[in-house]
Amino acid sequence: MTKDEIAEFFRLLAERTPNPETELDYVNDYTLLVAVVLSAQATDAGVNKATKALFEEVRTPQAMVALGEAKLRHHIRTIGLFNTKAKNVIALSEALIAKHGGAVPADRDALMKLPGVGRKTANVVMNTAFGAETFAVDTHIFRVSNRTGLAPGKDVLAVERKLEKRVPQPYRLGAHHWLILHGRYVCKARRPECWRCVVRHICRYKAKTPPPGTGPAPRASRGHGQAKE
Repeated sequence: MTKDEIAEFFRLLAERTPNPETELDYVNDYTLLVAVVLSAQATDAGVNKATKALFEEVRTPQAMVALGEAKLRHHIRTIGLFNTKAKNVIALSEALIAKHGGAVPADRDALMKLPGVGRKTANVVMNTAFGAETFAVDTHIFRVSNRTGLAPGKDVLAVERKLEKRVPQPYRLGAHHWLILHGRYVCKARRPECWRCVVRHICRYKAKTPPPGTGPAPRASRGHGQAKE
């Protein structure tokens, strides 16, 4: 996409969703961090269901350590990889207490040193909790960036770096959420709903899908369908 097209792309997404937010439920910076860690290879809806009772009882790393790994496993047992995630949440809670006075650090490198916290998780926390202009590239953002021609890249880091260079103000803070929501509800993996996409005239994806009942859809390409820039 050209510079002008990218600005129009985000203008239209912002017009559709003026105040984009994460769909994970949380009550403070710490519970946000925990929710994002738990969301790896799980849906936000699934995480919210598992953490509803948990976050009524636990809202600080001290309370999480006091709860213990066994009881945490019971709370999150419906989430994939819950055994490993429970160990990581207890370990990161202990690290927050020992190294950061129980507070979530507003620093990406410090976050990435916590057990179970990778670059994507750190970027989400930095953006949502601290208002940093970071781009947490998950499968939705990776797909949308490649399919539309917004920021094509062979891996998540390449896409993140292109987004950092290309996304203009005043859209940088909300871009992460707009792209996730667009990928989750419109630009879906198996069958993108191009007929109701507000940026379809800008998108570089060739196999655009017609409205239901109007004939066979073009065969979608496998993978993320990387487009030309």
